[in-house]
Amino acid sequence: MIDKVKQGKRNRANGAAFELKVRKDMTEKGWIVDKFGLNVEFGEKIYTDVPSMKVKQVWGKLIQAKNKWAGPNRPMMMGAGFPDFICFQPRANHIQKLVGENTRVAGSDKIIGVECKCNGKLDKIEKEKCRWLLDNVFSTILIAEKTKVKNKVVIIYHDFNEKYGK
Repeated sequence: MIDKVKQGKRNRANGAAFELKVRKDMTEKGWIVDKFGLNVEFGEKIYTDVPSMKVKQVWGKLIQAKNKWAGPNRPMMMGAGFPDFICFQPRANHIQKLVGENTRVAGSDKIIGVECKCNGKLDKIEKEKCRWLLDNVFSTILIAEKTKVKNKVVIIYHDFNEKYGK
């Protein structure tokens, strides 16, 4: 019989290790990577101006991700937002030439989100959050999937729009 507590601990440890691999991989590819501390909250308003029909409007907003309780005498997991990471690249060198060679220029033209999933699959709520984030925050959301090739873990990135459509 499978011990569910041990399996849960293993899954959390594997997920955290995979997130570290993804972060390292994205950093090596030239991205500036940070943990995304926000989450999308959905709500709905029902308008009943017309008696014969109800009009439902769904809205979303970004909220601070809640900290997770890890148990007594254990540190809390700080804000597990969705997606896991926010990534951007430094601006092109031509901007530095305009301002000056010794000047650092902050900012980016492209901001992406990266969600780490060992199996590469999102559930229904995560798909809705991705669609809202693509409309309002990010230019692209990548889903990092873990695969094994010759007993070595390889990370494959899928574009959300290509995998699930808009």
